[in-house]
Amino acid sequence: MPVTIVGLGEALFDVFPNGRRKLGGAPLNFAVHAHQLANVSGGRAVPVSRVGADELGDEVVATLGRFGIDTGYIQRDATHPTGQVVVGLSESGQPRYTIESGAAWDFLSFEDRLTELAGTCHAVCFGSLAQRSAQTREAIRLFLSLAKDAIRFFDVNLRQNWYDTPTLLDSFGLASAVKLNVEELDVLVDRLGFPKDEGIHSFFHHFAIDYAVLTRGELGTVIYTRANSFEGERARYPECVNADPVGAGDACAAAVTVGLLSHMEPQEVANAANRVGAFVASCAGATPALPPEILGLFRRS
Repeated sequence: MPVTIVGLGEALFDVFPNGRRKLGGAPLNFAVHAHQLANVSGGRAVPVSRVGADELGDEVVATLGRFGIDTGYIQRDATHPTGQVVVGLSESGQPRYTIESGAAWDFLSFEDRLTELAGTCHAVCFGSLAQRSAQTREAIRLFLSLAKDAIRFFDVNLRQNWYDTPTLLDSFGLASAVKLNVEELDVLVDRLGFPKDEGIHSFFHHFAIDYAVLTRGELGTVIYTRANSFEGERARYPECVNADPVGAGDACAAAVTVGLLSHMEPQEVANAANRVGAFVASCAGATPALPPEILGLFRRS
């Protein structure tokens, strides 16, 4: 049965120091990659978000359309602009973000047609950033409450000061899987008061999650279950001009989600997730077209 996967939250453009503008927003990046990977076996992914009734909003819809993605769940806002994020790179090459407030995705509304999508989707990815506003937070939580049979993938995605402890705790409580990076793990263990020696295993002790995915940059991805861990084989691709690591973690999350829904073995999923993340990190922008050799890893008869 073909799967339906949802990326729920912010849609925006990443603006780089050289003036390049690339489609972005973690749930949107997730949806683009999940669609490419699931589509090889007849599945799909759709983003649920809100953009302005402006030129940038038109560009979001057009870009998604070029991937063959259903844009029917992208709301248009006549009052608030399409979001933009200024992206800089640290000395270690990791992205740093300056995120505007008052963007259209802060005003996502729960429309009636989302009830059917929530009840029939097989997985949904959501994060902490889009929950900075009460309206979008309410829409996200209502959707998750209706997606009871889906994989509910919480991509922690800590950005600036746009998160708080109650939101994090509520989000972990709504999730069945979680993705975070090493830096976020340290912040969460400290903020939530978990024993430092338990590390990522703390989330299994305190929440009803089935999977925890830790991304470690060039060291690759590790998938944890309650009983085991699966470290993906490292992967590397030649870097293109203006390559940046933005979106690599979102691509890993998409690969893990599609892999689990495709009933791949956890080790196979971890290996494939590394390949997808490494490829995206070798490209400019968060949503490059994935090559046939990667898509073939997810093809199921």
